[in-house]
Formats: sequence, C-alpha cells, structure tokens
Amino acid sequence: MVRAGPSPRSDLITTFSQQFLCISKAFKARRLRVMKPRLESRSGRAHRLRIGRHSERNRTYHIVTSTLDRTRFFANLFAGRIVTNAMRREDEAGHVNTLAFVVMPDHLHWLFTLSGSRSLSKAVGTMKSYSTRRLNEHLVRSGQVWRSGFYDHAIRNDEVLVHVARYIIANPLRAGIVRSVRQYSLWDSVWVK
Repeated sequence: MVRAGPSPRSDLITTFSQQFLCISKAFKARRLRVMKPRLESRSGRAHRLRIGRHSERNRTYHIVTSTLDRTRFFANLFAGRIVTNAMRREDEAGHVNTLAFVVMPDHLHWLFTLSGSRSLSKAVGTMKSYSTRRLNEHLVRSGQVWRSGFYDHAIRNDEVLVHVARYIIANPLRAGIVRSVRQYSLWDSVWVK
C-alpha cells in the first residue's frame, strides 16, 4: 500500500501555525520588555540608565523609579498622596500631561506625555525633589527618599498606551497587595472615569 505524503493544504496550515507562533512569541517577548521594566539595583546603574537618554516634547514616557533601599515609604496613604500631589504639580505647571500612575509602597510607575519645555530628567527630578521635601517634613526626618536615576521607556506606538496603562494600574494586584484595584487608592488613569 502506498501512503500519500502530506497534502499541500496541511503544509500550508502547518507553516502558517509555525509563523503565527513565532510572531506571537516575538510580540509577547517585546511586550514583556515594554511592560516589565527593571528597577535600578545599584547606585552605579543610575548613571548607565542616563546613557543615551534624550527628551522629546510630545513624546509619551513610562518611567519607573524606586525608593532608596526599597524602603516602603508609601505604604502610608498620606505619604503616597504626597507623591501624587508632586506629580499633579508637574501636570498643572504644564510640564507633563499625566496619563496613568500607580504609587507602590516602594516605587512609582508614571505614564505621561512630556508637554512643556523641561527635559524628561528635569520633570522627574522636580517631582522627586518636591516629594522628598514634603515627605521629610511629614515624617520629621531628613535625607534621601528616592534612589538616584530612573528607568524610562519612550512609547512610540499609541496602540500600546492603554496596555501600558493597564500594566501600571494592575501593579498592586500582581504584587498581592489587594484583590481588586478598587481597594487601592494610589493610582489614576485618564482612561478610567
């Protein structure tokens, strides 16, 4: 008995399936790189984070910055509100247009469009400086609150903005802090009304 080889149609389906899997894996890997920024782990890394950084007006950025030694300063609601007020000041001054943020106990995710004449580093630095002064007053302490430097990712495709915002807002869920984002009050997004 003679067996027939695979039909051209099944070869086409197999090839299509393999290509789809490759594209799917590549997209997922790219998405994970966009969605899961690494926080700086050593003070020397802060300098390396600035290499090649440049600011573009009207460009949307996802920045992540953490507290010094990952101290959980913002587990306290009032302390977290100090950070949200600092971001709001930058927004009201016209330097940035905040799209989404979440203040975690030991780090911050901030998605914004750089709208003013300030550089990215200056806008983030101003927010960190203001929040440090206010937090030190509140906690009756002195010293650094934020780790120097920050991670930034320029969003080049408007289609991924909502996905990045969802990633940011879901941070407390992934960290196991809450079961629903409704239970966490230190976040906001322009897409949620």
